[in-house]
Amino acid sequence: MGPADIRALAAQLDIRPTKKWGQNFVVDSNTIRRIVAASGVTADDVVLEVGPGLGSLTLGLLEVASAVTAVEIDGKLARQLPRTVAQRLPSKADRLTVVEADALQLIEIPGAEPTALVANLPYNVSVPVLLTLLGRFPSIVRVLVLVQAEVADRLAAEPNDSAYGVPSAKLRWYGTPRRAGNVPRPVFWPVPNVDSGLVAFVRYDAPPPEWADVTTAEVFEVIDAAFSQRRKTLRSALERWAGSKSNVDVIAERAAVTPGLRGEALGIDEFVRLARAKHEASHPEA
Repeated sequence: MGPADIRALAAQLDIRPTKKWGQNFVVDSNTIRRIVAASGVTADDVVLEVGPGLGSLTLGLLEVASAVTAVEIDGKLARQLPRTVAQRLPSKADRLTVVEADALQLIEIPGAEPTALVANLPYNVSVPVLLTLLGRFPSIVRVLVLVQAEVADRLAAEPNDSAYGVPSAKLRWYGTPRRAGNVPRPVFWPVPNVDSGLVAFVRYDAPPPEWADVTTAEVFEVIDAAFSQRRKTLRSALERWAGSKSNVDVIAERAAVTPGLRGEALGIDEFVRLARAKHEASHPEA
């Protein structure tokens, strides 16, 4: 659907994009085609789409995927989406499932397990949605998301980059991200006052064996602690997490991590080693 189609449908439904749900609809057909191509989705994929809005990206994904499950929090949009697909792509309408829900509250998905996540994510909750869905649905092996450019930079950043932080480290617990391009402001309606970017992600085929004895919660806890006071070294930043600075030194030595470093210098392997070292110190009998 082009800009005129999008605006006409919105007017018909008396819909105005809201900041509350971070709604900025893509109205450029070439951008939709670009996103679908960059996603690498094939006829073997079941796609999970979050925030389909008026359906432009949904239509593009239905052209190539075996099925699309679209999760939409706005009830009016959720009810309209099947009608839009039936009118514009009737031969693929049976491939669509619409779930009216908050993606952050999504526990299960009807039908086949999703293999890919492709979405123009709501700007205000993009990182929590991405990390939550990766944690809850391990069947998702590939991702392409459209987010604020600043968020895209953070998600794809490497250790010691200025943008590296909590989202960067946590995403690497699940797999490998990369920046997949920029998206100009004029392709959205309404036009946002920030730049946007694409992030591609591939889940690890299998995590390293040495990661098996720590939990996601344990790893995320040390990541949060390390960046809670970004300018401080691990010896100070991890004090509450470890119980004392002396405990930090003991845990860091066991993990082969220098406590004088800052969190921004650590990769996911170092965070996992710290989490495992604390676990082993707390459970010496294990």
